[in-house]
Amino acid sequence: MKIDNNFIQLISHKNTLNKEQFKILGLDSQENENWKNEALEKEVSRNDANMLMLLKGELSLKAQEQIIKNYHTVLEFNNIKPKSVYEISEVKSEIKNTQTNDDEEFIKIYCDGACSGNPGNAGSGLAIYSNKKNPVLLYGAYEEEGTNNIAELNALHQALIIAKQTSSENIISIFSDSKYAIDCITTWAFGWKANGWSKKGGEIKNLELIKEAHDLFLRLKDKIEIKHVKGHAGVEGNELADRMAVYTIKAKNKNFEFYSYNKIEEVLSMKSY
Repeated sequence: MKIDNNFIQLISHKNTLNKEQFKILGLDSQENENWKNEALEKEVSRNDANMLMLLKGELSLKAQEQIIKNYHTVLEFNNIKPKSVYEISEVKSEIKNTQTNDDEEFIKIYCDGACSGNPGNAGSGLAIYSNKKNPVLLYGAYEEEGTNNIAELNALHQALIIAKQTSSENIISIFSDSKYAIDCITTWAFGWKANGWSKKGGEIKNLELIKEAHDLFLRLKDKIEIKHVKGHAGVEGNELADRMAVYTIKAKNKNFEFYSYNKIEEVLSMKSY
C-alpha cells in the first residue's frame, strides 16, 4: 500500500513517530522535520502497515521491541510469513506466485457509537477482524457535546477510512447497528446531494461529516459492503465496538487509539450503556 496523509495521521503521535516506526519507513529519526513529505507515497507491505499502527505512541525502546516480537509471534501462530523490514532480504524471493484460499485476507469492520446523555459526551469504537485472528480494537472521536447519531457517523466514517487504507483484494464488510448512519451515507445522501445538499423540512444535521463519508463511500463502493447488525444482540464484533465507544467517553481522546488487551472476555466485561 502507498502511505497517504490519512495513514500518517493514524500512525503518528504528537506529530512524530518513534524510533522503530522510522526504521520501518527507512527514514532517519534524528530531528527529521521533513519526515512526512519523505513518508508520503512510500510503499509498505500490509504487515508493515499493521506494525506501524501497533507501534503508535510514546513507547520506550523496550516496549517497541516487545510489540514487534509479539506481532511476529502472532504471524507465526497464524502461519503467515512476514514481508517486513525486520526480515532478511531472502524472504522476497520466497513469495509464491499463487495463494491458497486460506492465505487470502477477509476483513470485517464493526463500528459503533455511544453517548452519555443525548446530547452529551460521545465516543466511537471499532473492532477490525482479519480472517480468524483476534480483532484490532480502536477507540476515539471524543465529542464533548455530541449526540448518539454523530458518534455513529464518526465510527462509520473511520471504518471507511480504514477500508480505503486496506490492500485486501476481497470485499471488505463493514457492520453498523445504526440504520441512521448507514442510510445517511448510502441512501439519503444521493437525494440531498442532487438537491444541493439540502432537504425539505429543515437542515441536514452533521452535514460536513456526511459529505466526507459519502464521498469515501462512492470511491470505495466496489471494494466494500455496509451491513446493518442488531445492537446488543450478542454479536461479538458489535459488542467490542460498543465497549470501545464507551471507553472513549472515559479516555476523552479525539484521535483514534489502539486498545491493548489480553483476552476478548476482558473487553466484553467492560462498561456498556
